[in-house]
Amino acid sequence: MASEKRKDMALLAARAGHYREYAPPPALRRHFSRLWSHALHNGPPAMVAIVPDGYCDLLWIDGRLVVAGPDRTAAFPVIQPGTTVIGARFAPGAAAPWLKTPLSALVGCSVPLADIGRKDTAEFEARLADCPDPSAATALFGRLLEETARDAEEPARDAAMIFASADDGRPSGLLDRLGISERQLRRRCHHHFGYGAKTLERIRRFQRFLDLCRKSGTMPLARLALEAGFADQPHMTREVGELSTLTPAVILDQLSMRKRAG
Repeated sequence: MASEKRKDMALLAARAGHYREYAPPPALRRHFSRLWSHALHNGPPAMVAIVPDGYCDLLWIDGRLVVAGPDRTAAFPVIQPGTTVIGARFAPGAAAPWLKTPLSALVGCSVPLADIGRKDTAEFEARLADCPDPSAATALFGRLLEETARDAEEPARDAAMIFASADDGRPSGLLDRLGISERQLRRRCHHHFGYGAKTLERIRRFQRFLDLCRKSGTMPLARLALEAGFADQPHMTREVGELSTLTPAVILDQLSMRKRAG
């Protein structure tokens, strides 16, 4: 019963407030795929679902720098209404060398950056805390990242190839292109994504489904399943439910162009 209630009440993070993302400046593009901010609405707290996407993020929230590790399933964090979260999404293969931590140690976790051992964390947090408003904090957050990027290790190129393969749904031939064994692939995936290639493929297929929902107004669920790369509609329903706790119909209703226009 509790699970059914969650399916009916949970709101995707993209629908909970004003979310904005933008390309990072040139100095950060090797290390981060997107910078973003998310201002939650004031009012009664909502049950917000943050669904897995295969990425790891660095956040400024509630006066702390926090690493949000990769998720296997939806997370339901308690976030106060009116909060503005500022974030940077690591590029595939960039998080583990930047954090000097394998992402398998961060799956499903939100960890203060200070606990990972970054010596500049306290200084950065103090500078961000002095910002008069979220806009100023967003600008400073980007500049602080640029300061640390100068000495950051290069992202792993093979991780970017693994991610791209999962993203386009064409994993065949990946081992030959990388010149590694299946065991080495599994080890690389756990280091850079927190889980194996098959889980990453499931999550990126789910993200393709979300993208289609955002662009769709009337597309039938069976067509959505086909376009996203699921075997059929029951397969989509099962996978979407396991990854998000929501049904495809609920997600389509929340994200579709028709819903946003209304």
